[in-house]
Amino acid sequence: MSEGFKVEMPYKTVIVANGAFPTGNVALTMLRQSERLVACDGAADKLTAAGFTPTVVVGDLDSMRPESRTRWQHCLHHDPSKEYNDLQKALKYCISQQLDHIALLGCAGLRDDHFIANISIMATYSQWLDLVMVTDYGIFNALRQTTTLPSVPGQQVSVFTKDKKLPLTFHGLKYPVNNRCFHHLWEGSLNEATGDTFTIEMHGKGVVVVYRSLELRGVKELRS
Repeated sequence: MSEGFKVEMPYKTVIVANGAFPTGNVALTMLRQSERLVACDGAADKLTAAGFTPTVVVGDLDSMRPESRTRWQHCLHHDPSKEYNDLQKALKYCISQQLDHIALLGCAGLRDDHFIANISIMATYSQWLDLVMVTDYGIFNALRQTTTLPSVPGQQVSVFTKDKKLPLTFHGLKYPVNNRCFHHLWEGSLNEATGDTFTIEMHGKGVVVVYRSLELRGVKELRS
C-alpha cells in the first residue's frame, strides 16, 4: 500500500456478503486482522475455500447447500424473514450482540442491483453502527457529521448524498465545493484528493457516502 495512505484498520468484526469474494489486499488484510467473521449465508463456503473460518453464519440459508448447513450447524443464526436481505440480517445480528466498528466485504460483484442496495443499506445502518465497505477497487464510508478521511494526492474521490437540503463544503479536494446542496447523486462525483487528508464538512444533518479509489490514476499502487 502506498506510503501515506492509511486504511481504517483493524476492524474486529467483518461481515462477508455473498457477492464476489474479495481478492484485493486491503480486503484480505481486513479478513486476516479480524477477530470475528460474520458470513452471509453461502459466503461461509467462500470463506472456507479462501482459508478462513466464519464465527457465525447468518441468513435465510436459501443459498447454502444441505451439506454446508450440517457443517455450520453449530454457528448458524437462521433468520427466515423475507423483508430483509442477508446483509441486513447480519447487521441486525451485530446490533443484537452489541458489536460495532464493522467492515463490510463481498458486497459487490455478481449482481449490480445487490451492490447498489448494499451501499444504501450501509448508509441506513450507519445511524446505529460504525461501518466501512471495501471492494477490490475502493472504500465506501457513510458519514453523518463533518469528517476528515486519509488519502494520497491524486486519489479519486466521489461524494454522494440524497439529502437535497444538506449543504456541503469540500476541503482538500481538487474541485472545490462551498456550502452547496446537491440535487442529483452524480453532482459530487469524480473529484480528486490533493493531499494526505480531505474533509467533508456537513452544514446540517443527513447522510453522505464517500468513495475513495484504491487505484491512483490507473496505477494499482494502492491495492498492492
